[in-house]
Amino acid sequence: MASDLDPPTERTHGEIGSSREPLLNGVHDSENYSIYAAILPFLFPALGGLLYGYDIGATSCATIVIESSTLSGVSWYNLSSVEEGLVTSGSLYGALIGSVLAFNVADFLGRRRELIVAALLYFIGALIEAFAPDFAVLVIGRFVFGLGIGLAMHAAPMYIAETAPSPIRGRLISLKEFFIVLGMVAGYGVGSLLVDTVAGWRYMFGISSILAIIMGIGMWWIPPSPRWLLLRCIQEKGNAQSLKDTAISSLCRLRGPAIGDSALQQVDEILAELSYVGEEKQVTLGEMFRGKCLKALTIGVGLVLFQQITGQPSVLYYAATILKSAGFSAASDATRVSILLGALKLIMTGVAVVIVDRVGRRPLLFVGVTGMIVSLFLLGSYYTFLDDVSAVAVVGLLLYVGSYQVSFGPIGWLMISEIFPLRLRGRGLSLAVLVNFGANALVTFAFSPLKALVGAGVVFYIFCGISVVSLVFIFFVVPETKGLTLEEIEAKCL
Repeated sequence: MASDLDPPTERTHGEIGSSREPLLNGVHDSENYSIYAAILPFLFPALGGLLYGYDIGATSCATIVIESSTLSGVSWYNLSSVEEGLVTSGSLYGALIGSVLAFNVADFLGRRRELIVAALLYFIGALIEAFAPDFAVLVIGRFVFGLGIGLAMHAAPMYIAETAPSPIRGRLISLKEFFIVLGMVAGYGVGSLLVDTVAGWRYMFGISSILAIIMGIGMWWIPPSPRWLLLRCIQEKGNAQSLKDTAISSLCRLRGPAIGDSALQQVDEILAELSYVGEEKQVTLGEMFRGKCLKALTIGVGLVLFQQITGQPSVLYYAATILKSAGFSAASDATRVSILLGALKLIMTGVAVVIVDRVGRRPLLFVGVTGMIVSLFLLGSYYTFLDDVSAVAVVGLLLYVGSYQVSFGPIGWLMISEIFPLRLRGRGLSLAVLVNFGANALVTFAFSPLKALVGAGVVFYIFCGISVVSLVFIFFVVPETKGLTLEEIEAKCL
């Protein structure tokens, strides 16, 4: 590495020295960009999130068709509760394994190639599901599709974070969450159209293969992450000049004509900043749990853990029952109820996307989690002693969904893509995604036994209490990252 990129002083665990502080000057004249050039590098990774959301929506409708003696089109339609659970959650278990795989292969493959592999797994999984001759093959297809989910939900936020201009990074990563919700609504919509079609579940699953092809071709076309290339450059994992030249070319494509002649200057600035914070040293397993790496893990893993254990899967599970008790005619049709809630989630996520880079991450988390606390208290009260006031339950449900979608929903994924140092980002994000899917599975599994043991009201009160703890966690632990480059976040926040 050239001497002008060497850090001026020795520091440990991200301590900021007093002599040369390239990250803290607050000036980034070279970060010019074209909004049109930023669209495709966001869109194709975001399709990975859309396919994840589509799977959630489509599967809820597909299981209805599979279990119908007249519409399933198969002789093995009479599924046991365990078999139904395997169809529903098969992709979730695949996602868990995909997260584990990402821990070891992410930094070797790079963000772009990991997303290409994810698209391939999506495609293969969708085809296996669509043409499954028996139940066992269907579950295998669900698992393969889930592997794609695990890799895509790991690599997509990393790629978007590392390639997006700082002024709109929060908006673009939050927009990925919007795509997940959009996929859910699309899945419910397609499912409602095909729910009365013989073997309609095959079409519901098979449609994913078309989007997977588009995602794969798109990821093949767009450039690799310049920051990943420069990380390999300073860690001497290839020809330094070749990697630097490729990073400059990638940056030019990502920023468009607006970057002008400043690509080289920006690459040199990123290299200097990466060297300044010690990114040339490869992270070891032990180092992940020390110093700034431990702080980043605490922030990232804590956010995605609270994202799930504050009851999000369980509240949505109870949505149809709550609306039915309130006398909504649409409540008798689970698909229509899901579309209604999906539309609300879409609107509120859109609100978060529009304002996140103006108001910041912490204010949205504070407001949203406070709304969740109020809503969970209302739901707990409804099921404990206000069961004759159905409006309380409806208000609690809608407030919870809206509050979640302006806080933990998009901001959780945004923060984990920003907070990890570059050399830890691949492994750190894989741990965060693993915790996310694992906690989701645990909460989903534990809700029914807990409800039977202590009652729905007490369960919602427990979620309310956990939400209060999460608010304290956000206040004392989670930093504000609005407007900072990824390198500045590492220097100032860790």
